[in-house]
Amino acid sequence: MPVPSRRTAVAAPNALAAQAGIDVVRLGGSAVDAALAAMSVTFVTEPGIVSALGGAYVAVWPVGGGPVVIDGNVEMPGRGLPRERFGQGVRELWLDYAGGMTVHAGAGSVATPGAFAAMDLAHHRYGHAPWSEVVAPAADVARHGFRVGATAGSYLQQVGDPLFSFDTGTRAQLIGDDGRPLSPGDTLADDRLADSLEQIAHEGARALYEGELGRRVADHLQHEGGLLTRADLEAYEPVVRPATLTRLRDWQVATNPPPSIGGPVLAAMLRLLEGEVPSAAAMIAVQRTVLGHRRDRLDTAPDLETAGTELLASLDALVLDAVPRSQHTAHVSVVDSDGLACAITASSGYSSGVTAPGTGLLLNNCLGEPELNQRGLHALPPGTRLASNMAPTTARHDDGSVLAIGSPGADRITTALAQVISRYVIEGSRLQDAIDQPRLHVRLRSGDGIHVEHEPAPDISRTLASLGLAGTEHQANAMYFGGVGAAHRSSTGDVSAAADPRRAAATALG
Repeated sequence: MPVPSRRTAVAAPNALAAQAGIDVVRLGGSAVDAALAAMSVTFVTEPGIVSALGGAYVAVWPVGGGPVVIDGNVEMPGRGLPRERFGQGVRELWLDYAGGMTVHAGAGSVATPGAFAAMDLAHHRYGHAPWSEVVAPAADVARHGFRVGATAGSYLQQVGDPLFSFDTGTRAQLIGDDGRPLSPGDTLADDRLADSLEQIAHEGARALYEGELGRRVADHLQHEGGLLTRADLEAYEPVVRPATLTRLRDWQVATNPPPSIGGPVLAAMLRLLEGEVPSAAAMIAVQRTVLGHRRDRLDTAPDLETAGTELLASLDALVLDAVPRSQHTAHVSVVDSDGLACAITASSGYSSGVTAPGTGLLLNNCLGEPELNQRGLHALPPGTRLASNMAPTTARHDDGSVLAIGSPGADRITTALAQVISRYVIEGSRLQDAIDQPRLHVRLRSGDGIHVEHEPAPDISRTLASLGLAGTEHQANAMYFGGVGAAHRSSTGDVSAAADPRRAAATALG
């Protein structure tokens, strides 16, 4: 089979996903097809971290066109249900993860999924390979099996009991015969999931929204006390929005627009870092300011689109003082030598722990993530897009260079990306070096107090000491600080990719 003259670079969560992207390009697919194939395989190979029935944003900067983001984020379900059904169907669970947290799982934590709807639309607009060939690698991996990687295996070990043990179907898949969750290196295959993915490959995303597969999911959740209905699936529509553009030196950076929270927050950080050397002091100052604005103006805003737009419009009024001037997501970045860039970030929350019988489809718990539901459990009207930290980003340099970049990591998505992008663009670091450097993340306390989570670095330690700030030093390359994946096309058409040592990531060129 001839290899196309167009070259493509893929950064993905694991080698199977990255290779799927390259394989689809060799079949005549575009960079967008490659990103979609890689993410579809990721839905299979990162169990617990992400799943097909979550949300996703697909960022595309086409050659000769403006950057867009296709919003496939999850929605509040419950169309046609009586009010007394809301607030039901959830299990409050304590997870021994990231220092410990309480989440809501179960059928009532499941939001209306949008990932495959957005991916299908992206393929319709920018794909070259048949949809069936884009999704086929995921079905093949599910049927023939794979070895659980370090990221997913670590998560399963930490939260498998109780999160993946109460549902019969989930327990059969993710808990071993010895009663312990699967761990890195264990082999996992699922014919039911393979059958579902083959159905999606054959019928398109409508299989989940209008077809028998979606009906099975909705009917099971209704039986279990959840809110998702057939009407919610039938009404779901992905939304194409112009990306939020930010100028940073010689780069135009395009990221997720409102009603996303992650995109405006990232754009705000980058705009405030313009002209700054990205030192620990500058990072702390910028994060403190922007995350404070997020807490006060975005997290509980009734209209996230308006609130996010107002945040960007108010940047000139922000003053840096005190110092001188997110986990359950997965990300894929792809560029090709023609200059097409695609970045996809997907999330299913911490997972509901519920698998729709006979489908192999593990459902999201996005209604049960406290940080995304600051107004309370089931407080939103049905059909409302939920808040999101996801910020898949594309960028173009004045010389024609192109970048696709993003990260998983909950509220650390924006802080990780701001540090990597500013180091690459402002400091001039190599892309891989910018990803590898130690990171910090500001956690807000009540009032004006902050606590700085950070990796080992003399510059960070000295800065905290000089400012009298409290901090917690994590191990080097801690998964807590995200997992940035980036693909790059140079001004001469050479392509490359860079992956984060904090996650079991992979790159591929083809």
